[in-house]
Amino acid sequence: QEDILLNLQGYFTEVVRKLFTWVEGIFRFENEMLPPDDRINVKLDLENIIIEGSRQLRELEQLQDEIPSLDMALKFTERPLTNVNLSVEEWKVVKFVDPKNTMRQIASTNGLSELDVRRIVYGLLQAGLVELARPAGAAPPRAGGRPRSRGGRSPPDAGGRALDRCHQP
Repeated sequence: QEDILLNLQGYFTEVVRKLFTWVEGIFRFENEMLPPDDRINVKLDLENIIIEGSRQLRELEQLQDEIPSLDMALKFTERPLTNVNLSVEEWKVVKFVDPKNTMRQIASTNGLSELDVRRIVYGLLQAGLVELARPAGAAPPRAGGRPRSRGGRSPPDAGGRALDRCHQP
């Protein structure tokens, strides 16, 4: 029972943290409303979750300045590196470094959040292991804004759903 409650607490904590990534939407929180008796009650330390969520939001904003779009691809740099120690999460990203794969696709394939993939890619960029690249087959950006489709309208945002898996190099 204790393991179940701990897992539920972790799950609900993640749900609340994801609320910090919403840029718009409507939700209602009623602090005094108690759940029905047939529900499992899980205690959350909302104060710490809010503090941590705010910190992660600031970190995401800083990483967005460094990596403005997850629709860019990655490629390895030309200079050889020796004695590179990577974490398991970093290997998950490095495994799919290929101009055919956008960072959004790599994140989706590995079940990584936007913050996690930006954090990992930023570290790889700083280490000089990878660099940003235009995805293979993507048209060069047009001067003056977003690329347009033939109909003159902006293309719909695929939201990373266009490809469920990445190409391995």
